[in-house]
Amino acid sequence: MDPLYILENLQKARPAYQPIISAVTHDVIGYEVLGRFEHEGTWLSLGDFFHDRDVPDEFKAEVDQHLLLLAADDMLSSGNEGYLFINRNAQQLLSNGGEDFLHALRQLEQKGFPMARIVLEITEHDFEEDLGILDHLLAYYKTYGINIAIDHVGAKSSNIDRLRQLKPHILKIDTGLIRNYNTDVFQDVIYSLGVLARRIGAMFLYENIEDSHQLNFAWKHGGRYYQGYYLAKPDFRLLQENSLAINTKAHIQEFVSREKSRIDARLAFSLTWEEKVKKLLPHWHGPLDADRFIKKLTSAFEQESFRVYVCSSDGLQISSNFRKRQEQWEIEPQHNGSHWAFRPYFLENMMRMKTWHNGILSDTYSDIESGELIRTFSYPLSDQYFLFIDICPDFMTEKDYLLFQ
Repeated sequence: MDPLYILENLQKARPAYQPIISAVTHDVIGYEVLGRFEHEGTWLSLGDFFHDRDVPDEFKAEVDQHLLLLAADDMLSSGNEGYLFINRNAQQLLSNGGEDFLHALRQLEQKGFPMARIVLEITEHDFEEDLGILDHLLAYYKTYGINIAIDHVGAKSSNIDRLRQLKPHILKIDTGLIRNYNTDVFQDVIYSLGVLARRIGAMFLYENIEDSHQLNFAWKHGGRYYQGYYLAKPDFRLLQENSLAINTKAHIQEFVSREKSRIDARLAFSLTWEEKVKKLLPHWHGPLDADRFIKKLTSAFEQESFRVYVCSSDGLQISSNFRKRQEQWEIEPQHNGSHWAFRPYFLENMMRMKTWHNGILSDTYSDIESGELIRTFSYPLSDQYFLFIDICPDFMTEKDYLLFQ
């Protein structure tokens, strides 16, 4: 559609609202504003208009301003006190030193719609160029109470330093990436972003949720807010939680029950292994006898484990590796004397076991040798020496409570 035709017929453009749902309260906390245009009796998306690089920025800014004013009027007239999530690209914001956008928001404030209810969405791609001035402009907007959300986070990883410097309020993550990437790879990306989010005080908003699996992923991986067709399609009405496509609260309760069952199963697994090790403790006679002790122990974990060794509280391995290959246990004495304290959480786990006198089941992680996902069960043989048993990937596959964290 001709951009000039759209501009000349702005009365045919109106905002549609896609609800944003809170994981905390399970209700609608705001709406993303999306443009629609009536043409020959059909409402068409204005997405192509806004994403077309050939459309002048001043055209986009005028349509955006029109939609924003209508959206604010809808919110005010209905008494809705939620947030408005609005999209702007870098070129639009940088026009006239960023003052044009502020002027538009001041108009809303005069109507009674405060800037603190605006969530400004910037696509991560806008940070590809050397746009240090954009960083400063967004920080300036934050001083007015405007909330900043970075969209499409995780699609690329080159802008982590900028995200940390800007400290946005919200990181928007496209769950569609689950379809494009291996789930394990996507989990690793989300884990890294989660560390960043905790350090800068940002919240995750998962968008484009299209099924229960993606909603479960969002809930399980730190999603504070959810958005997508599975929950609600864009609508000209300001939908509330009782008008959503699904009962979000009921779905999340189902996720909670399922996760509690898996946690119960993992705890029961750890307790069972603790009892098995305790029965063998009378055979522990100190570090000089470590290999003989492991040789007695391997038969008790024949089906579930593939590697066993003993370390001191300082991280020094004081036994050989007992490694199962083709159903046979092999002794690898060359690993005696290896030092493992550099591993994350190693020393902390040692101190926990020493203090609490119980075993610890690790999170899933990739084995350095095979690259397969495994877990390790560790147990205190004494205050100074600790047993480590690596769990077979095949056994974990049979027990989904071990495979999924």
